[in-house]
Amino acid sequence: MKQNYTIRHGALEGVEVFLAVARHRNFRRAAADLGVTPSAVSQAVRVLEARLGAALFVRTTRSVGLTEAGQRFLDRAGPGFEEIVAAGEAARDVGQRPTGLLRLSVPRAVVPLILEPVIASFCQAYPEVELEIAASDEMVDLATGGFDAGIRLGQFIATDMVAVRLTPSFRFVVVGSPDYLDRQGRPERIDDLRRHACLRLRRSNGAIAPWTFVDGNEAIEAMVSGPLIAHDYPTLLGAAVRGIGLAQIPRPVAEGPIEQGKLEPVLDTIAATTPGVFLYHPGKRQILPKLRAFIDHLKSSV
Repeated sequence: MKQNYTIRHGALEGVEVFLAVARHRNFRRAAADLGVTPSAVSQAVRVLEARLGAALFVRTTRSVGLTEAGQRFLDRAGPGFEEIVAAGEAARDVGQRPTGLLRLSVPRAVVPLILEPVIASFCQAYPEVELEIAASDEMVDLATGGFDAGIRLGQFIATDMVAVRLTPSFRFVVVGSPDYLDRQGRPERIDDLRRHACLRLRRSNGAIAPWTFVDGNEAIEAMVSGPLIAHDYPTLLGAAVRGIGLAQIPRPVAEGPIEQGKLEPVLDTIAATTPGVFLYHPGKRQILPKLRAFIDHLKSSV
């Protein structure tokens, strides 16, 4: 059965004063502890008692004691108030220095290229920060997913995000293994791709990404076909290395296999360019020290 809850305004008002009086068993000492006047303490207790509908203290000219209602209130309110104070200190701690859990949403291809080289040094430099990396090529809502920041190609970042550049712009290259190119030949024009096995990427929105090229200042999209559809670039890269077909990959992702002779670029003169890789987060007002420390560390390393 669904219950209805209402917010009781001022539910904590006077509780700290009550706890101080209960601790000292003296209104003047409680006032000195809180840095207020004894009359202010007396007034706060009277307001609290009126709101609760019960007397909390037994007062005489010589002593202050707790009523049964006061003792019950102390037994329940004391631990609860201490938890609230501890919660405030914990939140303040996270807001003042790099500490706590830092959650990042990143594409799989970014992890070995950008994050792996800096993870160890960041963890050593900031031992009070727990770093969680969620490697996925899906575009996620940072707030809904509980992420502090994300890393993506620049063209996929929403305009209301604060973006921090991590890499220069780079090209998307079409690559194939030497064995595949020996068997099928090297495409010289976009039309030649019709007779090639082209490995394709399915975006997080479900659409198959077209291959993109540039002819002068004109952007060209080519719909290609082939035996494999993957959801991330590392899978396409591995398939291209194994000679399954051609793949269009960000140049930094393909750089290693190209240098090792496992892949060869084709159609290089019309390769399209992307703005580069960026870290993004919701805004300057929401940035915590843990994220600021990670951004500064990452920028100094990449």
